[in-house]
Amino acid sequence: MLKSLQGRTVIVTGGSKGIGRGIAKRFGAAGLTVMVVARSQADADAVASEIGAGAFGFAADVTDPDGMAAMAAAAIERTGRIDVLCANAGIFPAAKLGEMTAADFDHVLGTNLKGTFLSVSACLPAMKAAGWGRIVITSSITGPITGYPGWSHYGASKAGQLGFMRTAAIELAQHGITVNAVMPGNIFTEGLDGLGPDYFAKMEASIPMRKLGSVDDIANAALYFASEEAGYVTGQTIVVDGGQVLPESLAALEAM
Repeated sequence: MLKSLQGRTVIVTGGSKGIGRGIAKRFGAAGLTVMVVARSQADADAVASEIGAGAFGFAADVTDPDGMAAMAAAAIERTGRIDVLCANAGIFPAAKLGEMTAADFDHVLGTNLKGTFLSVSACLPAMKAAGWGRIVITSSITGPITGYPGWSHYGASKAGQLGFMRTAAIELAQHGITVNAVMPGNIFTEGLDGLGPDYFAKMEASIPMRKLGSVDDIANAALYFASEEAGYVTGQTIVVDGGQVLPESLAALEAM
């Protein structure tokens, strides 16, 4: 049983849907005060309302340095502290090489990788002043471990997050701040609704557990990294994928 984190404040970027929404709700259930950050104030407020007392929404774009500074200032004004940052905001538009433009590439890297840097940078003064902090990055198996057609820019951004994490963990250890990453595999979110049973069957066929993960699976890993018990863990990753990266081919699963 993890020690209570009640009374601490967490900022969740990209918190209005999918994995971010799941993380925000899980941290709220654990007793933290949750700032849900999204580009839309209405969307952020909607998730905060789902969480209940103490949660609040804030509209900001992780690609905007001024927006990230305003986010951190609002958290301090509202709660007096920033204990945990879940740097979750990310986009994944598909475009294959030869079709992908420089603007497409910059947009994904700017959101997923530079957005991580900007959100972390904005929260550091408060964490350093407190001598305690937890930074949890939502990376992916795509890029660091696997690849998928149309996602070379996405994969580069997710691998880049891990490079950022490792050096950040070294630099921030002296301030009592840990930096870790969760690496989701195929997770069921509302964004997959309507894709049909054939699509899900193909996805599940590549996973030894024969099912997609849930947002709670990712949120629970993030909560561990944010815990007191994980205080001596930094610069590390947890792959949450139902064993998807283990088989050398589909033949390995068929042999089962």
